[in-house]
Amino acid sequence: MAVRGSGVSGRWVTAGVWVGVAVPFLLAVWAAARSTRVNLLLDFWYVLSKVTDDGGGLLVGPLFSYYLEQPFAVPSLLFYSDAAVFGGDNRVLTVLAVVLLGVVVAALVSMLAPRGAVRAAVAVVFSSLVFTPHLSELWVQASNGVSWAPALALAVCALAAAHRGRHVPALVAAVGATLSFGSGLAVWFPLAVVAWVRRDKRWALAHLGAGVVVVGAWLLTRPPGPQAGAIPGFAPVEQAKVVLATLGAVWSAESPRTAVVAGGLVALVLLVLVIFTLGERDPLDAGWIGLAGYAGALAVLIGVGRASDAVPGSNTGMLSRYAVVGVLALCAVIAMVVRRVPARRSTAVAGVAVAVLVVGATYAAGLPKEAAVRASYAPLGVVPVALRMESVPALDQLDIEPTVLPAAKALGMYPFDGGFTLGCHGVELGDTVDLGRVEDLPPSAGTVDSRTLVQDTVVAGWAAIPADCVLAVSAEGEVVGGGVTRLQRPDVPHADGLAGFRVVLGPGTRDVLVHDGQVLRRVTGRADPEA
Repeated sequence: MAVRGSGVSGRWVTAGVWVGVAVPFLLAVWAAARSTRVNLLLDFWYVLSKVTDDGGGLLVGPLFSYYLEQPFAVPSLLFYSDAAVFGGDNRVLTVLAVVLLGVVVAALVSMLAPRGAVRAAVAVVFSSLVFTPHLSELWVQASNGVSWAPALALAVCALAAAHRGRHVPALVAAVGATLSFGSGLAVWFPLAVVAWVRRDKRWALAHLGAGVVVVGAWLLTRPPGPQAGAIPGFAPVEQAKVVLATLGAVWSAESPRTAVVAGGLVALVLLVLVIFTLGERDPLDAGWIGLAGYAGALAVLIGVGRASDAVPGSNTGMLSRYAVVGVLALCAVIAMVVRRVPARRSTAVAGVAVAVLVVGATYAAGLPKEAAVRASYAPLGVVPVALRMESVPALDQLDIEPTVLPAAKALGMYPFDGGFTLGCHGVELGDTVDLGRVEDLPPSAGTVDSRTLVQDTVVAGWAAIPADCVLAVSAEGEVVGGGVTRLQRPDVPHADGLAGFRVVLGPGTRDVLVHDGQVLRRVTGRADPEA
């Protein structure tokens, strides 16, 4: 398919379309840069504790041990590098994850057969799909982004290199993907298929042999027992639902049923296209057949290894980060279809209409998912407070590995770098507030969701005022803890549902105070959620 512009106008159209490629990328960078300074998830802190000594030095051996039954060397090294150089700034790694996803887009575009305006237009669709808000989990918290993005980028680069017959770089990239995450293990056999379609028989056997060795070694050396969080044994119906939801999640923010149906359609179309293109065995399709196989393999791995019945009615395939698998499958479908569309103006117009529909539908489905992702992480905003207080019980409650504290302090990571703040109008840990000027909120206007205030615990509550911050204070007014406000509390009809708070209680905590920007108010209500 080819659509040609004429003279200067054609060049301007092509340039304008390429700007469209950059916009989704830049929006994702902006979203990543607005994420939290501290990584709030357990993976980062657990892995960091595993690969460092108490003095903050790097332990090389543990880099090559398994995490969640998977290779994790590259993310572990990136976590350590961020801790040592940037003080563990989550935003550095989230932006890196976006850049690596940009590498995925570039690798996909490099495999496109069409040139000119058509190539640029398809690139816009690819960029819009890869950077849809539906995948925001990959660039909000680095634990997710850096776990997935390096393996994805290296795997897709391996497929793109093999697509052009550059099998040595493909082999190197595949090794890097394998050392990055379990998702890298899935690239070896699709690489063999790419080489076979290109009639590179020796390389097909080489990739196949390497895949057998790598996957076999992993199976023999991985920790025994069921995978983390997975349904034990063989549950074909539930696992199949996860496989299909993974392929179709990008079309639905909340409904697993919609995702399963959409995933089934994607799988059917992809299967028909792969069978047809394998029959043709055209080298121009090689990389896309490999990408389709890679996406399918990832969906199956997630279905087998991460299907969970922990939450009734849930579907693991709906997790934001897994939707990238469906995106890769869609990109393969689009590339194989576009190459076969006749070069007519009418088909070009229809193609643009379909592209706008695909991009618009996925973007619209992604916005609620992005909001849900950010809302789910908001209560973890107490993590830097618990770290700064060195409260081991509170860190345990938040699933943060407490043994990382010596290394974090030795590396000068935030919140141990001197820049920590409670963000509460100049009031910090260890300061004293005048309790005589504190006003009481009646129990009907604010409640702590615990009957007693116990040292080194994290408690939640709500206040019927627009609270800027929350503090824990002793009987003498000393600030011994802090937390975060404006959390979702759908049970409280106030402040557009953002009346909640969460606070870490320090030694001697007697009261919880909230600040409305003008005055401190004591939360006097007490509730026992188990009563």
